[in-house]
Amino acid sequence: MNTDAPVPHPDRHHPTDGPSGHTHHDIPPGHSVPLPEDPTGLPLRRLLVSLGDPVVDVAAAPGGLDVRVDNVVIVDPEDRVEARPGDLVLLIGARGGAARRLVRALADQGAAAVAVKTGGNGEELLPPPPGGRARRPGGDELRALRTEAEEAGVALLSVRSEVRWDQLQAVCRSIVDDARVNSSDDLAESSGDLFSMAQTIAQLTGGLVSIEDSASRVLAYSSGAEVDELRRLSVLGRRGPESYLALLREWGVFARLRSGEEVVRIDEHPEFGLRRRLAVGIHAGNQPLGTIWVQEGEQPLTERAEEALLGAARTTALQMIRQRTRTSAGLRLREDLLSSLLEGRIDAGALADTVEVRSDRGALVAAFSLTPAASAEAPAEERPDRPERELRRRRLIDLVSVHTAAYRRSSLVTELEGRVYVLLPDLVPGREGLRGVEQSVLSLTRKTVAAARSALGLQVQAAVGSLVDRLAEVPDSRAEADRVLDAMLRDLDRDTDWEVATISDVRSRVLISETLARLREGPSLRDPRVNRLLEYDRAGGADLVRSLLTYLEAFGDARAAAERLHIHPNTLRYRVRRAASVSGIDLNDPGERLFTQLQLLMEQQDPDAS
Repeated sequence: MNTDAPVPHPDRHHPTDGPSGHTHHDIPPGHSVPLPEDPTGLPLRRLLVSLGDPVVDVAAAPGGLDVRVDNVVIVDPEDRVEARPGDLVLLIGARGGAARRLVRALADQGAAAVAVKTGGNGEELLPPPPGGRARRPGGDELRALRTEAEEAGVALLSVRSEVRWDQLQAVCRSIVDDARVNSSDDLAESSGDLFSMAQTIAQLTGGLVSIEDSASRVLAYSSGAEVDELRRLSVLGRRGPESYLALLREWGVFARLRSGEEVVRIDEHPEFGLRRRLAVGIHAGNQPLGTIWVQEGEQPLTERAEEALLGAARTTALQMIRQRTRTSAGLRLREDLLSSLLEGRIDAGALADTVEVRSDRGALVAAFSLTPAASAEAPAEERPDRPERELRRRRLIDLVSVHTAAYRRSSLVTELEGRVYVLLPDLVPGREGLRGVEQSVLSLTRKTVAAARSALGLQVQAAVGSLVDRLAEVPDSRAEADRVLDAMLRDLDRDTDWEVATISDVRSRVLISETLARLREGPSLRDPRVNRLLEYDRAGGADLVRSLLTYLEAFGDARAAAERLHIHPNTLRYRVRRAASVSGIDLNDPGERLFTQLQLLMEQQDPDAS
């Protein structure tokens, strides 16, 4: 079925009475009437949340995501184009300048939002530009439509190509009808289930963790032995025993936990069967949600246990809100918006409207990636299966969330294409300027990677993008972090000095890595003489390739190269002459030396490249 073919208009079922007692049919085109304080319709935000799995992307939201939708209609450019205030218009079959004119016309008529399909949705990815990520065709078309929508003041939704217009209309109208009585706009986000978070906190602090609600009911706990009497009774009874709770109240522990984000220390009390503890209150604004408790075992708690506990409290608050309100779809919307911003598919205002960050302040992106989980040399039985890989990924997200929340409350974390991204917004240079901000984030990233290794046993690499001036430039910071991480994973993974890097740390290596990637992609860029040398070396085992590459990297210094190879300089000179003879390469030609070095370097890093 051609989903972009004209579809007959369904009956439009506007409410009988519009704002201020008017019917929608009484409103002349291009005119509007004042909206009441409690306008009819469903906020676009709630509609997107209710859709669940992303079938549309927010391409533009100049008026925010709280614009009201009270009807969903399909508009075919071949028919009469009309919209009324509150309409979500599904615009089918329009392309190029015609689509832009229709978006403007629908905005002038009061449409709340316009949904379109462009040539880039669902089509094959085009090769990435040098140093960039893969891109989709149709991007220019979507950018032009976004500009038009922003200037016209109407929300623009980009619909995935596989979605049928009639089905999308039916689903959206059902949501609008069913949710009219639902006035809750709260959104929540989560970084995983509470048991996963408890286990992550336990590994970061070195203690035994329990997460409780405001009534001291145990919601989740970590595994482990060496429990004291209070923990044993709390876990078994799913609530702290009243006698122990009375002691904590008497000592003023609960009052301090409710008052703010203070990490409270509770000394050991052998007479009551209590070991040393740390505790922190979980809050949503001024409202206490619960408490995280960390009991010390035989080993002392880690040096950064209190810092980890503070970040965990902020992250866990969002999960508890989700459980209370059961609006977990809100997480998907936030993560979808963040992912869309990182990929450059939406304007920054759409994200800022949802997560309350300043779009006119500096921001940067850090990217984390698990290194290849098991190398090709590892025995098959030691390679993690899919559930194990998923668990590792989930723990990495939890850990990154904890550390970044402790650093900055407004930090946002999402996963995209197998990587974990952190957006740090609202960054303002201090006395040390931009460099000071970047160094601070770099330090945070190093601590996070070190914690992943020591606490979770995960091998992680990370890259920090440069600080950009505005939220709208975040895709540039993400692209830069990706470039560094791509190079680290592709060509620097054996270099343990680069677990964390910025573009300034490894710029030349990144550029070489991206150049080698182009060589790998284009067989026509290979010099057959170098291939001849490679085949000769493989057949005879003369070690000419490694000797020649080392010689070229040493700028022709035979003694320095021979020392690196632990051979006599005369032996190296012989091998270099032999390599030139076998291949026919003129090593007196600078261009041939340069290209030979690049191709040999590619072969060294990817033996199957030729």
